[in-house]
Amino acid sequence: MPFIGRRQDLARLQGHLDAVVADGRGRLLSVRGRRQAGKSRLVTEFVERSGLPHLFFTGSRQASVRQDLQRFVADVARESTLPGAGAFSGVTVSDWETALRLVVSALPGGPAIVVLDEAPWLVERDPGLDGTLQKLWDTLLEHLPVLLILIGSDLAMMEALTAHQRPLFGRAKEVVVDPFHVADTAAMTGTASAADAIDVQLVTGGYPRLLMEWKRGETLAAFLRRQLADEASGLVAVGERVLAAEFPAQVQARLVLSAIGSGERTFTGIGARSGMRAMSVSRSLRTLRDRKRVVAGDVPVSARRSDETRYRVADPYLRFWLRFIEPSLPDIGRGRPDLAISEVERGWAAYRGRAVEPLVREALERLAPADDRLAGVGRVGGYWTRTNNPEVDLVGVDRHPRTRAVRFVGSIKWKERSPFSRSDLSRLLTHRAQVPGAEDARLTAVSRSGGSADGLDAVFSADDVLGAWR
Repeated sequence: MPFIGRRQDLARLQGHLDAVVADGRGRLLSVRGRRQAGKSRLVTEFVERSGLPHLFFTGSRQASVRQDLQRFVADVARESTLPGAGAFSGVTVSDWETALRLVVSALPGGPAIVVLDEAPWLVERDPGLDGTLQKLWDTLLEHLPVLLILIGSDLAMMEALTAHQRPLFGRAKEVVVDPFHVADTAAMTGTASAADAIDVQLVTGGYPRLLMEWKRGETLAAFLRRQLADEASGLVAVGERVLAAEFPAQVQARLVLSAIGSGERTFTGIGARSGMRAMSVSRSLRTLRDRKRVVAGDVPVSARRSDETRYRVADPYLRFWLRFIEPSLPDIGRGRPDLAISEVERGWAAYRGRAVEPLVREALERLAPADDRLAGVGRVGGYWTRTNNPEVDLVGVDRHPRTRAVRFVGSIKWKERSPFSRSDLSRLLTHRAQVPGAEDARLTAVSRSGGSADGLDAVFSADDVLGAWR
C-alpha cells in the first residue's frame, strides 16, 4: 500500500534524526496520538526511508512480561537490521534491563533507530520499565548516535511517562500525530466540493486506514454502501478494534460511551440511558474524558461562567460508528447491510447538523488571527442553559475562561440546499439577547450552501471551513 501525505510529520521526525547525526548524541522521542491515527505506519515509513540500521518492536496487549521479552529477543534476532542482532539468537533474558543492554551492544558505530511501539502496554505490565529506560538512557544511550522512539495510543499514559516526578521527565521530546485534517482528507479522496470533504471527515475522522479504502472521487453514499456490505471492511471493523484495545475490561465505561454515542449529552441522560448510578457514571466519565480522551466535555461560552457540561464523543469516526454502525452490527453480520444503510439515510441530516459543530468551531478559531470578520476572537464555543433554551451554535469570545468580551454569536445551517434565511436571522437575534454579555456582539452564520449576508456581519461557507486547514 503506497504511503500518502504526512510530509510535515516526516519532516519533524527527520529533523530529530538530523540532530542525532549532527552531534552524535542520542535523542528520545515520545510519539503519541489516537489509536488508528497512523503513528506506527508513519514511523515505519520514516525508518525505512532513513536506510539506517534499526529495530522496531511492538508490544502485545495480551502478553505477559516474559512473553514480551521472548518476542523481543526473537524479533531482534530475526527482523532487525542492527549489525549485532545475531547475538540475540537462542538467548533468553529475564528482564528488560538485560534485553536493552543487549540492544546497546548490537548497535553500530554510527546512527541507528530503535522503536518501541505500544509502550504503554509494556509499562503497564512492567511498571519499572520507564525507570530502566531512564537508567540506560542516562548512562549509555544518550551518549550514542541513536534515535529511541516510544509510540503509544494511551494518551494519558504517554503524557504520564514524561511527566514531572517520572523517570523520563525532561528527557523525551514529544511528537503528536493526529488523524488527517479535513484538507488532507479532501486531497486524498478527491471529493467534488468542500461540503463533501467535510462529510467524509465526519464519517472517517481522517483515519488514514479508512481514507485508503476510499476510491478516489467516490461519493459518500457509494462508500457507505460498499463498506457496510462487508463486516470485515475498515469502516465496520476499525471501531470494534479500537474499543477492544482501549476498554478490554471496562464494561461500565463502554456503557457510558455507547450512551453518549447514541446522542445523550447530559449527565442525567447518560445515567438514564446506561442504567448506571451517578457515582459509576462519574467514574466512567473521568476515564473516558481524562484518561482515554475519547469523550469531550464542553461548557457554555459567554461572559458568565457556567458548568452546564455537555458530553460528546471527541473522535468523529467513533462518534459515527457508535451512532450508526454499532447498533447495526447484527444486521451487517447476517447479510442485511441494507438495513444499516437505511438507518444512516434516515438519521444522517440530523446527525450531521450536530456533528459538524466542533469542526466549524475549530475552523473559526484557526481563521480568527488573519480574518477581519473574526477580529478579537480567541475562542469559539457554543452557549446553552440547563433547559437548552436558548441553545446557540456559535459564540466567539476574546478568551475562555475569564471572558471579558463576547465578539460574535452565530448559527450553523448545514442542510442540503437550505441557505440561511430571514427566519434564521430572526431566531439568531433573539438568541443574542439571551447570551450573557452579547448585547452588542456581531452576528455570524456558517452555511453549507451559502446564503444572503443581509442583516449579518459575516457569513462563512463550507469553502471557508475547509480553507482553515489550507
